[in-house]
Amino acid sequence: MRFNRQHRWKVLAAGVGANVSFSFVVGGVPATAVYLRSSYQLSNSELGLALGILGLGIALSEIPWGLLTDRWGDRPVLLTGLMSMALTLLTLAAYSNHTPTALVLCLGLFATGLLGSSVNGASGRAIMLWFQEQERGLAMSIRQTAVPTGYALGALLMPWLAQHYGFGVVFSTAAALCMLCSGLVWRWIHEPDTRVQTSGYLQASPLREFNVWRAVLAISLLCAPQFTLMTCAAMFFHDRLGLSVVIASLMLALIQVGAIIGRLWSGHWTDRHNNRSAYLKGCAWFSAAAFLILSIVTCVLPIPSTLASVVLPIVLMVAGTLVSIWHGVAYAELATLAGAQRSGTAIAMGNSGAFISLFLAPIAASAVVSHWGWEALWILCTVCALLAARLFISHSARLTRSISYKRQ
Repeated sequence: MRFNRQHRWKVLAAGVGANVSFSFVVGGVPATAVYLRSSYQLSNSELGLALGILGLGIALSEIPWGLLTDRWGDRPVLLTGLMSMALTLLTLAAYSNHTPTALVLCLGLFATGLLGSSVNGASGRAIMLWFQEQERGLAMSIRQTAVPTGYALGALLMPWLAQHYGFGVVFSTAAALCMLCSGLVWRWIHEPDTRVQTSGYLQASPLREFNVWRAVLAISLLCAPQFTLMTCAAMFFHDRLGLSVVIASLMLALIQVGAIIGRLWSGHWTDRHNNRSAYLKGCAWFSAAAFLILSIVTCVLPIPSTLASVVLPIVLMVAGTLVSIWHGVAYAELATLAGAQRSGTAIAMGNSGAFISLFLAPIAASAVVSHWGWEALWILCTVCALLAARLFISHSARLTRSISYKRQ
C-alpha cells in the first residue's frame, strides 16, 4: 500500500488520538481523588498508592514496549495496547459495581499502566519516521498536546461521571475511547513507503548512551513537579482552600489548556530557531521560580481568606502551565539524539523516567504534606526543577557529541 506525503498528518492524528485515550485515564483518575476515597473507602495512604500505581505500571513497561516497537513496528504495538487496555478498564467497571475494594482498584490501575504505556513510544516513533527533521519539533509538540488534552477531558468529565453515575460508567467511558482510537490506528498508521531521512547521532542502542540517560533523568526530574501538582492540586484546593471539586476540576482543565497552547508554540518556535536545548533549560528555570513563589505565597497568606482563595489558584495555575509546556521539545530532542530508527526505545526511556515520577510523586507528596505541610512540597518541586535545569544538555555539548559520532 502506497501513501503520499500528506498521509503523515493522518498518522499524526491517529497518534494524537491514541495518546488522548491513555491520558484521559492518567489525568482523569487523580481528579476523582475525593470520590475514589469515599467510594472505595480508602485511607490517605491507600489513596496515594492508588494514584501512583498507574505510573508504576507505565514505568515498568515503557522500555519493553519501546524495544518491541522498534522491532515489530508501530501498528501492531498500538493495536495490542489499546485493545488490551480497553478490556482492563471494562473489567474495572464491572468490579466497581460489585466489589469496589482498594486491592481490585490498584491491580486494575497497575494493569492499565502496563498495557496503556504502549501508545507512548509507538506513536512517537511513527511521527519520527513520517516527518522530516525540520518538522519534528512541531509534530512531536502536536503529538504531546494529546497529553494535556486527555488530562483536561479526564479532569472535567471523570469527576462529573463519578459523582452522578459511579465508577462503572467512568471506566466504561475510558474503555470506549480506547476502542474508538484503535479504529483510527487500524485505518491510518502504517510504515512509510520510503523512510524519511533519519538524522541522529547514535549507532548503538540508546540504552548504552550516557547523554540519552542524562536527558532521561532531566525529563524525569522536571516531570516530578508537574505530576505532583496534577495529582495533589485537587486535594490542595479542597482540603486547604475549601474549594469545591467542580472548581478544582475547572482549574486543572485550564492548566491543561495552557499546556496545549504552550506546547504548540514551543514546537514551532524551537523548529524555527533550532534552540531546543536552551529552551528546555529556560523552562526548567522558570518552573523552579514559579514553584518557589507558590511556596512563599502559601506560607505568607492567611488561610482561609478571600485573598488566598484568589491568589493561590492563580499562582498554582501559572506554575502548572509553565511546568507542562516543554514535553514535545524534550522528546524531539531525545529522539534526535537516538536517531529515528531507534526513537521508540529512546522515547520509551524518557517515558519510563517520567512515569516513575508519576508513581513516586503522590506517595512522596502525601508524606511531605503530612509531616511538613504544603509549603515544603512546593519547595521540593522547586529543587527538582533546578536539578533538571542543570542536567539538560547544552547545545554546544550536543554539537560536540554529534561531530564525534560522525567522525567514527
